[in-house]
Amino acid sequence: MDRGRFLRAAGALALLPVLVRCGGERLPDYPFRLGVASGEPSPDGFVIWTRLAPDPLAPDGLGGMPEDAEHAVRWEVSEDEGFRRVVRAGRAEARPELGHSVHVEVGGLRSGRWYWYRFEAGGEVSPVGRARTLPAPGEAVGSLSFALASCQDWAGGDYPAYRRMAGEELDLVVHLGDYVYEEEDTRTLADFRRLYGLYKSAPALREAHAAFPFVAVPDDHEVDNDWAGPYPEDYPELGREEFLRIRAAAFQAYYEHMPLRPSSLPRGPRMRLHRRLRFGGLAELHLLDTRQHRDDQPTGRLIAPRRPEALEPGRSMLGEEQRRWLFSGLRRSRARWNLIAQQTMLARYDYDTGPGVSVNHDQWDGYAAARRRLLGFLRERRPSGPVVLSGDWHAGFVNDLKADFRDPASQTVAPEIVTPSISSGCPWADRVERALGENPHVKYFGGDRRGYVRCSLQEGLLRADFRLLEGPERMVTASSWAVEAGSPEARRAF
Repeated sequence: MDRGRFLRAAGALALLPVLVRCGGERLPDYPFRLGVASGEPSPDGFVIWTRLAPDPLAPDGLGGMPEDAEHAVRWEVSEDEGFRRVVRAGRAEARPELGHSVHVEVGGLRSGRWYWYRFEAGGEVSPVGRARTLPAPGEAVGSLSFALASCQDWAGGDYPAYRRMAGEELDLVVHLGDYVYEEEDTRTLADFRRLYGLYKSAPALREAHAAFPFVAVPDDHEVDNDWAGPYPEDYPELGREEFLRIRAAAFQAYYEHMPLRPSSLPRGPRMRLHRRLRFGGLAELHLLDTRQHRDDQPTGRLIAPRRPEALEPGRSMLGEEQRRWLFSGLRRSRARWNLIAQQTMLARYDYDTGPGVSVNHDQWDGYAAARRRLLGFLRERRPSGPVVLSGDWHAGFVNDLKADFRDPASQTVAPEIVTPSISSGCPWADRVERALGENPHVKYFGGDRRGYVRCSLQEGLLRADFRLLEGPERMVTASSWAVEAGSPEARRAF
């Protein structure tokens, strides 16, 4: 079924009645204004999500729902878009303590195929969504197609990049963070709920969620700009304890609005975010959390002359437990490709066009020893097909990850693909452009342009297409890159 037929059918099917409706009182207004979503696919299922919110911007953060009552939500999963072959159905409770969100773990499905899903509550039917299960372990997989997305600052809610993405032929979307952007007064759970309500009011974002499963990890703006571990950007002005209260509210709101498993429910200011997906024998996707466990940045978090602290050997980006988890998974992997998805650019970038070195300390350049450990592991242990997938910097890059960035002739360990932003601007693009000569390991820089990366993966080749907007609506493939199996470098496809 092509994308156009699916989107037209989804709009029509949202109006069809479900055969069995839940009991309970009718809701004050249409409750599915935030749409539907799926995520966390496995060989026998996935998570389907919605949140009952007749008034997503209600000042109390309850979305227009009562603060003291659960509400029944019925769900259905079908093998066909007409819901003639419903294979799983059930009832969930939308509880006020979780913002009346629903996270249903659907199991018992067949591997490697598409399904359709929908919800019903209070006599109203949700839009229809589509989700795909993963191939079975060890299964031969011919191909995998996914998009990389990051950095979607609110820009009137239009999101033309998502509108174009929804028309692609993809198996899933990997979102690398900055799904929302906190504001100065975003401090309470009600504040964060309203913020997500605003962002999810964008039709194009809801359309993309309905079309594909999303696998997401947050970066900094879901909580506080450039936060690190227990420290906010403005520490000590805000205070560590107050920041941890804000982080707890931010994590809960993130969980309430994303298609995550119930096991990801945060415990106060802590949330398990790193995880792994396996696509048969073709690929493993290792999703990292580079915010929650890192050490604080050196003074001068953004572009500044490199601080001596950035080179200290003990500084960590992942924390010891997550680092061991990653290295162990890479050692055991038998997949043809190992995709390492994380938030900030891993390659070094020197912004000083003279003899000095200036870096962005919020990226891995502020954690040089942690980067050496990761790249050293890839060089020595040689897991199959490592490719690093990154976001954060509002611009597209293709980088050679070097054993020693000071020596352009040193060994290339792996390629890095950095996705441009969905909507966030890149006012520092000129500064990046001026310093390209100081960074010969950078093979491509896309400038201040919006879009995403479409990745197509086969046994012998990974292709990355930089899909960028030209004007308000037209999407073009601005540059394409290919990584051949067994090669640590990306080459220009055109």
